[in-house]
Amino acid sequence: MPRPDGAGERPQPRLVDVAERAGVSIATASRSLSGRDGVSAVVAAHVREVAATLGYVPNPHARTLAGGATSVAGLLVYEIGDPYFSEIASGVISAAAAQGWSVQISHTERDARAEAAQLRLMRAHRVGAIVVAGSGYVDPAMENDVARELEAYQHAGGRAVVIGRHHVRCDAVLPDNSAAAASVAAHVLGLGHRRLAVVAGPRHLNTVADRLRGIRSALDAAGLDPGELPVVYGPFTREGGQQATAQVLERHPSTTAVLALNDAMATGVLSVLRERGLAVPRDMSVTGFDDIQVAQDLAPALTTARLPMSEMGSTAFELALRPAAARPRRKPTDHALVVRDSTAPPAVR
Repeated sequence: MPRPDGAGERPQPRLVDVAERAGVSIATASRSLSGRDGVSAVVAAHVREVAATLGYVPNPHARTLAGGATSVAGLLVYEIGDPYFSEIASGVISAAAAQGWSVQISHTERDARAEAAQLRLMRAHRVGAIVVAGSGYVDPAMENDVARELEAYQHAGGRAVVIGRHHVRCDAVLPDNSAAAASVAAHVLGLGHRRLAVVAGPRHLNTVADRLRGIRSALDAAGLDPGELPVVYGPFTREGGQQATAQVLERHPSTTAVLALNDAMATGVLSVLRERGLAVPRDMSVTGFDDIQVAQDLAPALTTARLPMSEMGSTAFELALRPAAARPRRKPTDHALVVRDSTAPPAVR
């Protein structure tokens, strides 16, 4: 039985114990366990195996006080309540857990100033890597502060990865926005629709610009004038979809198909059409974008473009653990058109 003063308890293994047992320096042991650069995969795996055998648990607080980075990744999202970002966060967290890391999440409600402020906090907390999930801005000037924070972080040895098209110099995972949007529009056009309207998110986001570009390319390929496509902008939310749909019905009453640029907005489209007594897809076809989990449970189930959101998160974290390259890496994703019950040929009027 252990003595009251703890003298009989087994001492907690220290980093120096792991280094001695593994036959490496303390610095190499530390890098191996934190996933930092400068150690081969074989050596790092050996050190982690030794640490697990000894029951060694890193002390991130002590590492921070010593001036080093922790095995904590910072994840910056626009809105954690948005299923798009929660699925990306799930991918980041899963990949981080597999490497013995934890994740600190901050959200900014799509405010560029808040993004820069959160990045400064992450730097102050000495996170070991940073992942920024969400659209960049059409105007590069809106990202100046964010770019400066990420550049300073990387200059000090940190690793940063963005998800989406940004005007910053770091590795990026690029969602297949334009091609996915083109596939959705081509599907609707293939059903015979010619009077389309788009319910879009904020016009200053690159995600919106890229998805609109894809839709317009499909219109052009079908011999239609992309310049005549009605587009109503609003927040990337259910409420934004409701407000934009009301405007579409008022200004463009002959519309036969509404293309929402994310699934959250599409739920707002469906609710307004239901309130107005318009049946989907008999009276109006509706599409979404992203394929969040609820899309298949809506009534009717939503036709949408699927992006591999969880995979995007895990890929971004895995990129963050790799040594920096001479030129930023670009990892494009794929997409899939998911046809469900919310689209059908237009009714004969």
